[in-house]
Amino acid sequence: MSFEKIMTDLKQKKFAPIYLLMGEEPYFIDKISEYLVANLLKEEEKAFNQTILYGKEADAGAITDAARRFPMMSQYQLVLVREAQNIKDIENLVYYASNPLKSTVLVLSHKYKNLDKRKKLYKEIEKHGLVLESKKLYDNKIPDWIAQHLKTRGFEIQPTAAVLLTEYLGNDLLKMEKELEKLTLTLPEGSRLIDTRHIEENIGISKEFNTIELQRALVEKDSLKSFRIVDYFGKNQKNNPLTVTLTSLYFFFNRVFLYAMLKDKSKEAAAAQLKIHPFFIGEYKKAAQVYPPRKTYQIIRWLREYDLRSKGVNNASAGPEELLKELVYKIISI
Repeated sequence: MSFEKIMTDLKQKKFAPIYLLMGEEPYFIDKISEYLVANLLKEEEKAFNQTILYGKEADAGAITDAARRFPMMSQYQLVLVREAQNIKDIENLVYYASNPLKSTVLVLSHKYKNLDKRKKLYKEIEKHGLVLESKKLYDNKIPDWIAQHLKTRGFEIQPTAAVLLTEYLGNDLLKMEKELEKLTLTLPEGSRLIDTRHIEENIGISKEFNTIELQRALVEKDSLKSFRIVDYFGKNQKNNPLTVTLTSLYFFFNRVFLYAMLKDKSKEAAAAQLKIHPFFIGEYKKAAQVYPPRKTYQIIRWLREYDLRSKGVNNASAGPEELLKELVYKIISI
């Protein structure tokens, strides 16, 4: 079941007897766990009806004993097992999972990996409870997640601003959520739209000197602007590491190459194929005209070469700024 569906059910007071929250992305697992801790029981009910265990310390027997207790002066009891991936005899929970108490809400917070779906325990939980497989979001999905996250809170964000945040904060959703919370608190009263100016003022990401603007300068063949950005990156390497810049350029030119190969280049179709916001299709169209497939393919080869050189392969002394200057010169000159 999806995170959104589970949260909708919880808010409607629809509780399952067992939740298996598993997978690589801890954000969604933590959000469901936190909601249940905060909302399943009233404060006065928690002392007798809320049990929090840890997988390293509790075995299947202790978890089963806790889950089989009946609530005291409450409709439910909550048993939350954090770090459930560390339960050594977790398969022994199958006996409880096959016949769980409806008055108990057992939550298994199984982070960073999945329970074996071939085993009986997984099948019994799937049959009698709910399973969330929490997958890491790919970077290209993060801008949409940002927009949706803000929408549920009554805010909007410019597509460029969402991409800019993704470029610099990556796919750490918890960190992203905290930064978005700061941004919404700093908006002027009555304002509901976050743009690049707010990001520059409150997070410290320059709206002029960033990888998105470097991409645009390369498409415009604007050498002055390109080298100004490279110079800024060189002076601010901590916030603009070469690896991040090369990765961003690689994904950009890879999409330019893919766009050129598309049969259906309509905005919606191209956006779906490239997995980007339709807002940016015009930029890829222009880039594909400036850098046709033969040139784009060469640029991708250079990006791989300079990635290796940045890691010391066939590179005796050139630093990050010098390497990026060489690369940018080659791209503009091609």
